[in-house]
Amino acid sequence: MYNPEFDDIRPLNGDEIKPTAEELLHDRRFMTMLHGIVPLPKSVLRGLVRMMLCGVKDTQQFQVRFIKPFVNYIRRKACTATSFGYDASLNKNGSYVFMSNHRDIVLDSALLDVLLLQEKFRRTVEIGIVDNLLIYPWIKKLVKMNKAFVVKRGLSPKEMLRSSQVMSQYLHYAINEKHENIWIAQREGRAKDSDDRTAEAVLKMFCMGAEGSVVERLKHLNIVPLAISYEYDPCDYLKAEEFQCKRDIAGWKKSKQDDLDNMKTGIFGKKGEVHYEAAPCINDWLDTLPSDMPKQEIFSAVAKHIDSEIHSRYRIYPGNWIALDELDGTPGKHADKYSDNDLATFEAYITERISKIKMENPDVPYLRERILTMYANPLRNYLSQQ
Repeated sequence: MYNPEFDDIRPLNGDEIKPTAEELLHDRRFMTMLHGIVPLPKSVLRGLVRMMLCGVKDTQQFQVRFIKPFVNYIRRKACTATSFGYDASLNKNGSYVFMSNHRDIVLDSALLDVLLLQEKFRRTVEIGIVDNLLIYPWIKKLVKMNKAFVVKRGLSPKEMLRSSQVMSQYLHYAINEKHENIWIAQREGRAKDSDDRTAEAVLKMFCMGAEGSVVERLKHLNIVPLAISYEYDPCDYLKAEEFQCKRDIAGWKKSKQDDLDNMKTGIFGKKGEVHYEAAPCINDWLDTLPSDMPKQEIFSAVAKHIDSEIHSRYRIYPGNWIALDELDGTPGKHADKYSDNDLATFEAYITERISKIKMENPDVPYLRERILTMYANPLRNYLSQQ
């Protein structure tokens, strides 16, 4: 059932798109950003955007008209290949919560949208985005045009409880009444070391907005684990720098500019091959759980199952094997998984990434270990499922 409290977090309705776009076209920061991508005179850009909005009646049409061409441009410029696999049991006309590991602030969901459209799924995804990333008003307006709903952070315990309840109610409403798909990360924020684990707190939030047993509440959301694999993480050196800052500087926190740099680097940086792999919906597996299983054990078991489904579906690249061999002190142990050219290419890549770190007193051995760990951990988790 619709709740007026959804208005503060939901994506835009169709009749809100054109007036919101008009506001964006008169926002100096937005136009500067848009001009940086499409270097046309701003008056021409405004006219072009208005023309493209003709006939746009909802957020999915907005995605097809505006976001899809941009994402396809990124695929051509920053990826050597993108691919999507999914279990045959998934219904292309169904409504699912795609729950994935988190690699990129912007592109995780944007690429999923384009891949779903490419595979003829009926709906793209509504996107959970944390409010600390909505640094400027134009960002909030743009993402809500792009089917984003806002996940609030930094609240008091009482406010957080209510916010979580409303969020959960909205997810159930979006799946079961709007019949949308949803993308949400398996935990708050990206796993900086790529050791992807599902947070039980997210699963508990899922259950706050529905009735019935824990299993019944989870089944209402049709959860589909989704593995996202990057050959190269454009933000690896920024994450390594963040690790050292947190190690060396008490109370260090990223600035708004740091968040913007991460977003820009993640979008436009080199990725190599990118692969998405969707597992079966977990509903049938949920039915196998004992009926008398304690609630906390259910959450733990579900988190482990989602982790297993994601880890077993990683796409493994030569760099993952090379990183693992170096960290384990066993050079060449898995040489059958990569060539001499792969080794030389990856070594040059790591050296180049470290050279991009401009902080004072860089601890190069530590930074190298941190970057290598980002590439080794997906393989470690993959191997644990074999």
